[in-house]
Amino acid sequence: MKALRKLSAGFGHVELCNIDAPSPKCDEIIVKVVYSGICGSDIHALKGEYNKKIPLTLGHEFIGIVYEKGNKVTNFSIGDRVVSETTYEVCEICPHCLNKEFNLCSQRKGLGTQVNGSFATFVSAKADRCHHLPDALPDEIAALLEPLACCIHAAMEKTTIKATEKIAVFGPGPIGVLLALVVKSFGAEVTLIGITKDTHRLAKAQELGILHTIDSQTEDLSALVNKTTNDLGFDQVFECSGSPQALQQALEIVKKKGTVIQEGLFAKNPVPIDMSLLLNKEIQLIGSRTQKPSSWHKSLEWLETSNVNLSPLITKILPLDQWEEAFKLAMNGEELKVLLKPE
Repeated sequence: MKALRKLSAGFGHVELCNIDAPSPKCDEIIVKVVYSGICGSDIHALKGEYNKKIPLTLGHEFIGIVYEKGNKVTNFSIGDRVVSETTYEVCEICPHCLNKEFNLCSQRKGLGTQVNGSFATFVSAKADRCHHLPDALPDEIAALLEPLACCIHAAMEKTTIKATEKIAVFGPGPIGVLLALVVKSFGAEVTLIGITKDTHRLAKAQELGILHTIDSQTEDLSALVNKTTNDLGFDQVFECSGSPQALQQALEIVKKKGTVIQEGLFAKNPVPIDMSLLLNKEIQLIGSRTQKPSSWHKSLEWLETSNVNLSPLITKILPLDQWEEAFKLAMNGEELKVLLKPE
């Protein structure tokens, strides 16, 4: 089968290869991939900025059809449409596993990070990590469920959104725009912050209903804060860009006793920030790492009840053998969410 693989460390070293298709273990299903989205972590992997087990098939945001199943799998049938959580293997005995917080297990292995992922014709997934899809949910939207689950985890499980709040989101990539839409669905007033490179994405966000957007490189962010919040600062700020400068700005524009939620993945660590802001403003700084099983259930519920149209987020679909063009478009800001189609 075809598989897009990171073959060695450093920048590049990603190739479309022919490898053997996986066979299911007793508790697994083999999914024939329909669509798989390009994530920021895949771009970090291409650039050599994100440590992954090598060699490895990349990709983890996918929707597909059950093609084979192990002999102990009873909750799925051949032909079922499914999505899978990114967690493939955990220790199952640590306090986090017992609390179904698999994203925090120290022994966690994830699809596309430690275990072969979904930029391939077929991908193997644990049956108890997979979810059935409503018949009415289009395949393209189902491909957004993994990034949506990350946003739901940040907005609904790491904090609480109130309709009276003014909230800022840094980073108008797929995660940032998705998160802004989730926050907006709770009635909060949302401001999406990007840079000049993000011009097209900020315009797309406005088309999706995010009315307040700003290019922080050419517009006065302080003036916006003063105008939007009466100089008090935003109630909460979500940092989705993975930019140290954005995190610093988040601490500057959040109100005293406000909350900053870090969701973006940093390319390099450690990240320098002015800790005096955290201290003097009594800011809550919260990390939000991917998602956990409950995030997926809430995401499916949110899709059914929110009536938010996510179709415009998907701005390009390309075949897997055009992965280089797809990655280029995802990196340079020309597109929002880019999907790869193995066949």
